[in-house]
Amino acid sequence: MRFNLQRAIVALIACGLAPCPSSAQGKIQKFDGSNAIAGQDANRHQHPVGSSTLTPEDGLSLIAAALDYRVNLHSRRDCSHLVHAIYDRAGFRYPYVSSYTLYVGTNEFQRVANAQPGDLVVWPGHVGIVVNPAQHAFFSTLRSGPGIDTYDAPYWKRRGQPRFYRYIKRGPARDAPNRLPLTHHGK
Repeated sequence: MRFNLQRAIVALIACGLAPCPSSAQGKIQKFDGSNAIAGQDANRHQHPVGSSTLTPEDGLSLIAAALDYRVNLHSRRDCSHLVHAIYDRAGFRYPYVSSYTLYVGTNEFQRVANAQPGDLVVWPGHVGIVVNPAQHAFFSTLRSGPGIDTYDAPYWKRRGQPRFYRYIKRGPARDAPNRLPLTHHGK
Protein backbone atom coordinates (compact mmCIF):
# COMPACT_ATOMS: atom_id res chain seq x y z
CA MET A 1 0.00 0.00 0.00
CA ARG A 2 1.59 3.24 -1.16
CA PHE A 3 1.22 6.30 1.07
CA ASN A 4 -0.63 9.19 -0.54
CA LEU A 5 -0.64 12.46 1.40
CA GLN A 6 -3.85 13.78 -0.18
CA ARG A 7 -5.71 10.55 0.57
CA ALA A 8 -4.42 10.60 4.16
CA ILE A 9 -5.67 14.14 4.68
CA VAL A 10 -9.04 13.30 3.13
CA ALA A 11 -9.22 10.20 5.35
CA LEU A 12 -8.50 12.28 8.46
CA ILE A 13 -11.22 14.74 7.52
CA ALA A 14 -13.69 11.96 6.67
CA CYS A 15 -13.00 10.27 10.01
CA GLY A 16 -13.87 13.44 11.88
CA LEU A 17 -10.33 14.27 12.90
CA ALA A 18 -10.29 17.73 11.37
CA PRO A 19 -10.26 20.25 14.21
CA CYS A 20 -13.24 22.49 14.79
CA PRO A 21 -12.58 26.14 15.62
CA SER A 22 -14.16 25.90 19.06
CA SER A 23 -13.62 22.24 19.94
CA ALA A 24 -10.48 21.77 22.01
CA GLN A 25 -8.84 25.13 21.49
CA GLY A 26 -7.25 26.29 24.69
CA LYS A 27 -8.37 23.29 26.72
CA ILE A 28 -5.87 21.25 28.71
CA GLN A 29 -6.52 17.77 29.99
CA LYS A 30 -5.23 17.64 33.54
CA PHE A 31 -3.53 14.42 34.50
CA ASP A 32 -5.80 12.65 36.91
CA GLY A 33 -5.11 9.05 35.97
CA SER A 34 -8.74 8.41 34.97
CA ASN A 35 -7.67 6.83 31.67
CA ALA A 36 -4.45 5.44 33.10
CA ILE A 37 -3.81 1.72 33.30
CA ALA A 38 -3.95 0.42 36.85
CA GLY A 39 -1.83 -2.46 38.00
CA GLN A 40 1.82 -3.34 38.49
CA ASP A 41 3.34 -0.36 36.75
CA ALA A 42 0.64 2.20 37.51
CA ASN A 43 2.76 3.98 40.14
CA ARG A 44 6.07 3.19 38.52
CA HIS A 45 6.47 6.62 36.97
CA GLN A 46 5.27 9.50 39.11
CA HIS A 47 4.05 12.65 37.39
CA PRO A 48 4.29 16.07 39.01
CA VAL A 49 1.17 17.84 40.20
CA GLY A 50 -0.05 20.20 37.52
CA SER A 51 1.21 18.11 34.64
CA SER A 52 -1.24 17.46 31.83
CA THR A 53 -1.62 15.05 28.96
CA LEU A 54 -1.98 15.85 25.29
CA THR A 55 -5.33 17.23 24.22
CA PRO A 56 -7.05 15.98 21.06
CA GLU A 57 -5.87 19.18 19.33
CA ASP A 58 -2.28 18.38 20.39
CA GLY A 59 -2.76 14.95 18.84
CA LEU A 60 -3.81 16.56 15.58
CA SER A 61 -0.68 18.71 15.69
CA LEU A 62 1.35 15.50 15.95
CA ILE A 63 -0.50 13.98 13.00
CA ALA A 64 0.12 17.13 10.97
CA ALA A 65 3.82 16.87 11.84
CA ALA A 66 3.80 13.21 10.77
CA LEU A 67 2.17 14.02 7.44
CA ASP A 68 4.51 16.97 6.89
CA TYR A 69 7.46 14.78 7.86
CA ARG A 70 6.35 12.14 5.32
CA VAL A 71 6.41 14.72 2.55
CA ASN A 72 9.86 15.99 3.57
CA LEU A 73 11.41 12.58 4.22
CA HIS A 74 15.04 12.56 3.12
CA SER A 75 16.42 9.56 4.99
CA ARG A 76 15.16 6.25 6.25
CA ARG A 77 14.68 6.08 10.01
CA ASP A 78 13.59 3.27 12.24
CA CYS A 79 10.23 3.57 13.99
CA SER A 80 11.45 4.97 17.32
CA HIS A 81 13.62 7.64 15.65
CA LEU A 82 10.74 8.58 13.34
CA VAL A 83 8.28 8.95 16.23
CA HIS A 84 10.85 10.91 18.26
CA ALA A 85 11.47 13.28 15.32
CA ILE A 86 7.73 13.81 14.79
CA TYR A 87 7.08 14.58 18.47
CA ASP A 88 10.04 16.98 18.44
CA ARG A 89 8.80 18.70 15.27
CA ALA A 90 5.35 19.10 16.86
CA GLY A 91 6.95 20.69 19.93
CA PHE A 92 6.59 17.77 22.35
CA ARG A 93 10.13 16.92 23.37
CA TYR A 94 11.42 13.88 25.21
CA PRO A 95 14.82 12.18 25.34
CA TYR A 96 15.18 9.56 22.62
CA VAL A 97 14.48 6.01 23.81
CA SER A 98 14.00 2.76 21.91
CA SER A 99 10.61 1.19 21.27
CA TYR A 100 11.49 -1.50 23.83
CA THR A 101 11.95 1.18 26.48
CA LEU A 102 8.73 2.91 25.43
CA TYR A 103 6.88 -0.41 25.75
CA VAL A 104 8.05 -0.78 29.36
CA GLY A 105 7.20 2.85 30.10
CA THR A 106 8.99 6.15 30.64
CA ASN A 107 8.45 9.26 32.74
CA GLU A 108 7.43 11.22 29.65
CA PHE A 109 4.43 9.05 28.75
CA GLN A 110 1.43 7.76 30.72
CA ARG A 111 -0.01 4.40 29.76
CA VAL A 112 -3.71 4.75 28.88
CA ALA A 113 -6.52 2.31 28.19
CA ASN A 114 -8.20 4.29 25.40
CA ALA A 115 -6.09 5.78 22.63
CA GLN A 116 -6.68 9.18 21.07
CA PRO A 117 -5.00 10.68 18.00
CA GLY A 118 -1.36 11.46 18.73
CA ASP A 119 -0.89 8.74 21.36
CA LEU A 120 1.81 6.13 20.95
CA VAL A 121 0.89 2.58 20.01
CA VAL A 122 3.75 0.34 21.15
CA TRP A 123 4.75 -3.30 20.85
CA PRO A 124 8.09 -4.73 21.98
CA GLY A 125 10.32 -3.62 19.11
CA HIS A 126 7.91 -1.26 17.33
CA VAL A 127 6.19 2.09 17.92
CA GLY A 128 3.81 4.29 15.96
CA ILE A 129 1.53 7.28 16.41
CA VAL A 130 -2.23 6.70 16.61
CA VAL A 131 -4.00 8.52 13.77
CA ASN A 132 -7.58 7.29 14.19
CA PRO A 133 -8.40 5.05 17.17
CA ALA A 134 -11.88 4.19 15.81
CA GLN A 135 -10.25 2.73 12.69
CA HIS A 136 -7.20 1.43 14.66
CA ALA A 137 -4.99 3.42 12.27
CA PHE A 138 -1.45 4.47 13.12
CA PHE A 139 1.52 6.13 11.39
CA SER A 140 4.97 4.58 11.59
CA THR A 141 7.89 3.21 9.66
CA LEU A 142 6.62 0.20 7.72
CA ARG A 143 8.39 -2.19 5.35
CA SER A 144 7.85 0.23 2.46
CA GLY A 145 8.81 3.31 4.50
CA PRO A 146 6.72 5.71 6.59
CA GLY A 147 3.01 5.11 6.20
CA ILE A 148 -0.33 4.31 7.79
CA ASP A 149 -1.47 0.83 8.83
CA THR A 150 -3.99 -0.61 11.29
CA TYR A 151 -2.93 -2.17 14.56
CA ASP A 152 -5.59 -4.86 14.20
CA ALA A 153 -4.04 -6.13 10.93
CA PRO A 154 -2.87 -9.78 11.11
CA TYR A 155 0.83 -8.82 11.16
CA TRP A 156 0.41 -6.56 14.18
CA LYS A 157 -1.91 -8.98 15.96
CA ARG A 158 0.86 -11.59 15.75
CA ARG A 159 3.15 -9.17 17.58
CA GLY A 160 0.84 -9.25 20.60
CA GLN A 161 -1.35 -6.75 22.39
CA PRO A 162 -0.17 -3.18 21.84
CA ARG A 163 0.09 -0.67 24.65
CA PHE A 164 -1.01 2.94 24.34
CA TYR A 165 0.87 5.85 25.87
CA ARG A 166 0.01 9.54 26.09
CA TYR A 167 2.64 12.25 26.32
CA ILE A 168 2.80 14.12 29.65
CA LYS A 169 3.25 17.87 29.28
CA ARG A 170 5.39 19.50 31.96
CA GLY A 171 4.61 22.87 33.49
CA PRO A 172 2.32 25.45 31.95
CA ALA A 173 0.97 24.67 28.50
CA ARG A 174 2.60 26.74 25.78
CA ASP A 175 3.40 26.37 22.12
CA ALA A 176 6.91 25.25 21.32
CA PRO A 177 8.86 27.30 18.78
CA ASN A 178 8.85 24.50 16.21
CA ARG A 179 5.26 23.38 16.70
CA LEU A 180 3.29 23.20 13.47
CA PRO A 181 0.24 25.48 13.50
CA LEU A 182 -3.17 23.97 12.82
CA THR A 183 -5.38 25.82 10.42
CA HIS A 184 -9.05 25.84 11.34
CA HIS A 185 -11.61 25.81 8.57
CA GLY A 186 -15.01 27.22 9.48
CA LYS A 187 -18.31 26.16 7.95
